[in-house]
Amino acid sequence: MDVGNRSTITQFVLMGLSDLPWVRLPLFVAFAVIYQITLVGNGAILLALGTERKLHTPMYYLLANLSLLDIFCPSATVPKMLHDLLTGEHSISFLGCAVQLYFLVALAGSEVFLLAVMAYDRYVAICLPLRYTLIMTRARCVQLVCGTWAAGFLNSLLHTVSTFRLSFCKSNLVNQYYCDIPQIVALSCSSMYMAEMLILLIGGIFGTSAFLTTLASYVSIISTILRIPSAAGKRKAFSTCASHLLVVCLFYGTTIFTYMRRSSSQDSLSRDRLVSMLYGVITPMLNPLIYSLRNTEVKGALRRVLCGGARAQQAGR
Repeated sequence: MDVGNRSTITQFVLMGLSDLPWVRLPLFVAFAVIYQITLVGNGAILLALGTERKLHTPMYYLLANLSLLDIFCPSATVPKMLHDLLTGEHSISFLGCAVQLYFLVALAGSEVFLLAVMAYDRYVAICLPLRYTLIMTRARCVQLVCGTWAAGFLNSLLHTVSTFRLSFCKSNLVNQYYCDIPQIVALSCSSMYMAEMLILLIGGIFGTSAFLTTLASYVSIISTILRIPSAAGKRKAFSTCASHLLVVCLFYGTTIFTYMRRSSSQDSLSRDRLVSMLYGVITPMLNPLIYSLRNTEVKGALRRVLCGGARAQQAGR
């Protein structure tokens, strides 16, 4: 559908993953299962951290917030995607698109900042162990976490307002299965200079600051670990940050792969929609698996929660 100006556009049409009926149903089943695993896995992490008192520490408080984000972030896009796969209906209202984009950017941005805070927490624990309890107090943790959420949502507000103030007079066909800034801005017929500059300026400042904080923290961590004389000491120190480092690599790797690729052909555009699944759907599912498999304390807490639930169910019979 082509429209003449912004006032006439009332909805966007999402390209979706596939228009082939025989492909839509298998995709629906696959992503419904992945979404359920994401919810159950991250919910189990939250339950384990909430019920295990010895895990009420800054590191696991931050991990609980990561699990919350890994529940909320796919929930901004996956339910709509599943609905479209099941019904073949790909339209989304102008307001609905703005709301979806706002929450998606806000939650993804909050995760970027939270990963930086988690890296700083590991830096203090490994490089400044004697000062850890003085630096990472409960009040400080709350302040840092509130700051990450506030920064993510404020950043998203600026991007969403600048994006949807544009005039749209091209096709309203969004080349993605959800509303995202590059695809929406591409549909504008007004000057995109201010919107693109805002994306580069604000996104560059916030994103680069978070990335450099994460990078500097891990450079210091690795440097400190390498100076530990014993192999056992090195393994113990590395084990405290290995899970987070893997999550950071997975997050930034999929994000860079998703947004830094330039596509022109229709086949490439179709691949881009599938590649974006790595960033928006697969990563939130893998994070609880990484922490539960590599972190013995989380693994033990999950085992006690599951065993306790099983015993309670048997007692109820």
